[in-house]
Amino acid sequence: MRSPGAAARIDVSVITSGHDVADARLHRCVAALRAHGLTVEVLGLGRVADAPAGTSTRTWARPGLAGRAALALRLPAVARGRALIALDPDSGLTACLWGRVLRRRVVVDVHEDYAALLGDRAWARRWGGVPGLLGRLLVRVGLRVFRRADLVVVADEHVPPPTARRRLVVRNLPDLSMLPPPAPRAAVPRALYVGDLRASRGLFAMLEAVRRAPGWHLDLVGPVAPGDAARLDALLAADPDLAARVRLHGRRPPAQAWQVGSAAWVGLLLLTPTRAFVDAVPSKLYEYLACGLPVVSTDLPRSAALVRERRAGAVVPAGEDEAVAEAVAELLRGWATRPAELDALRDSLAAAAVQLTGQRTPYDELADAILDLLPARSAAPAAPPTSAPPTGPLEAAPPHPTPKET
Repeated sequence: MRSPGAAARIDVSVITSGHDVADARLHRCVAALRAHGLTVEVLGLGRVADAPAGTSTRTWARPGLAGRAALALRLPAVARGRALIALDPDSGLTACLWGRVLRRRVVVDVHEDYAALLGDRAWARRWGGVPGLLGRLLVRVGLRVFRRADLVVVADEHVPPPTARRRLVVRNLPDLSMLPPPAPRAAVPRALYVGDLRASRGLFAMLEAVRRAPGWHLDLVGPVAPGDAARLDALLAADPDLAARVRLHGRRPPAQAWQVGSAAWVGLLLLTPTRAFVDAVPSKLYEYLACGLPVVSTDLPRSAALVRERRAGAVVPAGEDEAVAEAVAELLRGWATRPAELDALRDSLAAAAVQLTGQRTPYDELADAILDLLPARSAAPAAPPTSAPPTGPLEAAPPHPTPKET
């Protein structure tokens, strides 16, 4: 599908063969580009209505593996932007190849450790692991090619490639304009999770924790992994009480997703200690804090360190779902009977969140870097930068580096 009113001249095309146009990082990137006076088109998956506002958007239904490869090959050719931003290893590879032919600037956003992420995907283990082997080969080839892109963007220092012609770290920090301000908690205890819903991200640990915490409700915002959908349906069908206390909101654009949880009591982050998650700090942790929400996190090194350092909630041991669920349920039961403890924590986090308004974001730095890549043109005056925290109270880290030769 295509959005109406397509702009005649496009500065930047954001292309993705694997991400939905409701993706939060995509929205944050586009918001910063538009705030800096750039016109943007988005070519990706899902519904046009879920795309960032003010863009020319074209979407496709989510394809299979072969269809995804074909779409990745096609997207750079139909994109109209003077610069291409690719969000996947496959579209990144084809963008680099097409960029040479079409003389477009190419930016590759490597926002995850793709090789590690393959271990978290059920499809990579099908047919004796052949898809996973092919995926790792694609990642290996892609990372070598990406080094020659005009700009490589990574979500954290540890994310490959470690060197590139120009490399910029754009951490997954939130855009406050897409988040509700801290709000009073609901009368009924509610826990919140926003993001992909799958076993490795704590889906079944969250459900079991709420089952063991009578009176608590759970809002789950995000798509359910196909491999876990049948198990989820069976679990809820077998427990009507739990089903009545769990709401599945599906995939939503960032602003809508976080409105769901504006009155939540706590945010949950029960990731399993897989290779993909051990070294990562999920964007939802920063978003919980920016909303003034206390966080319950499993004891993964960086996430747990941030929760402890900011006194932002509680950390439970990582492990099997049953053990994680009981540890979380004990916390939830305690907060339900002693809400004053939770209120004091919420008040402290809300006060810190209010102070974050108006700061430059890593996405503003990305927009500046892309402006530097493009030939000068007459443009509309830039809007004020998007408002979200760079590091500061959310993360003890050095300032985000400007693009550098490495």
